[in-house]
Amino acid sequence: MKIALLGYGRMGKAIEAIALQRGHTIVIKTSQDKDYDITTADVAIDFSVPSAAYNNISNCLNHNVPVISGTTGWLEKYNAIVSLCEKQKGAFIYASNFSLGVNIFFELNQYLAKMMAKLEDYKVDIEEIHHTQKLDAPSGTAITLAEGIIQNNKAYNNWELDKAKDAKTIAIEAKRITDVPGTHIISYTSPIDTIKIEHEAHNRQGFALGAVIAAEWIIDKTGVFTMKDVLNIGSL
Repeated sequence: MKIALLGYGRMGKAIEAIALQRGHTIVIKTSQDKDYDITTADVAIDFSVPSAAYNNISNCLNHNVPVISGTTGWLEKYNAIVSLCEKQKGAFIYASNFSLGVNIFFELNQYLAKMMAKLEDYKVDIEEIHHTQKLDAPSGTAITLAEGIIQNNKAYNNWELDKAKDAKTIAIEAKRITDVPGTHIISYTSPIDTIKIEHEAHNRQGFALGAVIAAEWIIDKTGVFTMKDVLNIGSL
């Protein structure tokens, strides 16, 4: 499989190493808006920056190259990409996190939100910790977790970075610490106790492996997909 790496930072390099181990070839690797022929690739993996993601993904779809993206911070244009994918009969996956463990954590988060929905004494909050080079806050993973709670617990209808403005808003605290790949903590706190679930990434290998697996999976498919499709994970 010939892979284009759109974004060649830490994640791009980690993806490259795993892709080569799995017998694939890297035909494009770029971290800049420079000219490249995307049609030389069988599939593209976008881990660029928010300002470049939309153009990267659009370019792939316009040239019938399946693309997966793990770039966060550009999702105000997500619906436009979905429309373009449908128009071009292309293939696209966006995930805020490609790690198998995190996608299991997403399911646990939703299940716990359902369990806690009737327990009004508990207030939920989210903490996320990442390396200092991460450009967006809160993380896309934290936003996905907040949305999972909102979908399954009518006590909440919004999220907000730092302090929540009212009881229906989920507070997300974002911390940036050197060399932390990614930690996410969901806490339900009442006057008498606290319930927590946590996912801690030890390195970037889980994210990179999941991205390569998604790229392998999407070949010869048409449509807009998620990691639930790739991993065949259904809601509990």
